[in-house]
Amino acid sequence: MTKISFKKFTKIDSEKFKSLNLEWLNRYFEVETIDKLVLNNPKTEIIDKGGFIFMIQKNSETIGTFAFIKKNEKIYEFSKMAIIPEERGKGYGNLAMRFLIEFSKNKNWSKLILYSNTKLKNSIHLYKKFGFKEIPLEKNLIYSRGNIKMELSLIQ
Repeated sequence: MTKISFKKFTKIDSEKFKSLNLEWLNRYFEVETIDKLVLNNPKTEIIDKGGFIFMIQKNSETIGTFAFIKKNEKIYEFSKMAIIPEERGKGYGNLAMRFLIEFSKNKNWSKLILYSNTKLKNSIHLYKKFGFKEIPLEKNLIYSRGNIKMELSLIQ
């Protein structure tokens, strides 16, 4: 039986976190300066600044990842979600979304935001399915590939 679990990032996950994200970035876009900074230094750029990284595990093999980047006390950016190509389309994104929304609510955060690109149709569909709504993009984005911003209010 397949067991999916979510484990908090540790230093030994650094290379896997990086390779999972480089795969999709290289497939659809180009790796930007900000990506290199974050992917080469996940502990200092995400965790030490109050964020979280999770590794998605199938049985005991890491098949994916996602991160929360702290924006302020109650708002976090959902970022760096990646699943290995051979495991896509099997519902693991749905499981991850349920887990991460529950985690966010348990932390008493008020909202999650994310930046994406409409070219990633499956991702946008997943976000909308779980209640993320499109909101206006600000100018001077940190990711040049970002052409959509979405948010999920966590307050009922």
